[in-house]
Amino acid sequence: MSADAPLIALERITKTYGMGDAMVRALDGVDLTIAAGDFVAIMGPSGSGKSTTMNILGCLDTPTSGHYRFKGVDVSGLNRDQRALLRRHYIGFVFQGYNLLPRTSALENVEMPLLYKGMAHDERRALALDALDKVGLADRAGHDPSELSGGQQQRVAIARAIVGRPAVIMADEPTGNLDTARSHEIMELLTRFNTEDGITIVMVTHEPDVAVFAHRQIHFLDGRIARDGATVEAV
Repeated sequence: MSADAPLIALERITKTYGMGDAMVRALDGVDLTIAAGDFVAIMGPSGSGKSTTMNILGCLDTPTSGHYRFKGVDVSGLNRDQRALLRRHYIGFVFQGYNLLPRTSALENVEMPLLYKGMAHDERRALALDALDKVGLADRAGHDPSELSGGQQQRVAIARAIVGRPAVIMADEPTGNLDTARSHEIMELLTRFNTEDGITIVMVTHEPDVAVFAHRQIHFLDGRIARDGATVEAV
């Protein structure tokens, strides 16, 4: 991977579904560059292409045409297993629905990405405890998700996302299930990991009061980028 290349670069990315009269063009020639250490909010109405873009950036889907380069590597040319390795070592995910395993402790949930890496028990346990401490939940390590509030579950999800020390966190509507106070707590955590640890944040959101935490806002419309610029309002 090239140290001089931008962290993320999309070049003329298209994504289509279906064929003939039923074909839907979800993305229509998207060009996008995201530098390491940036904090980007991706916005737009339903069907605008923002979620499709997030899935491609997170290596959960592949474009129909164009090139996606991650640290200079053309992800578009990787096979399924190679994309899985890239996700495992460089990308953390935070979802609206938390996606925690039920009847499994917060600590075990946070350990899960390290288990997939084949890390030894004692090392992954120490790293998971440290990640929970960073989100203020060290005292809830033994609790199952059902014993945690929504805000606490999302903090566990963030701990799981950062435990492998990723280059980037893909956050898909991370505050969508939370009230205003808990939403701001989650955004302050993401901001801290961005500013203090240098983790790049790419976040899909439809909430303007959440988007202002980002350095940059990218607005999608009809599969294209309609607007891309620095966030005007400072938090």
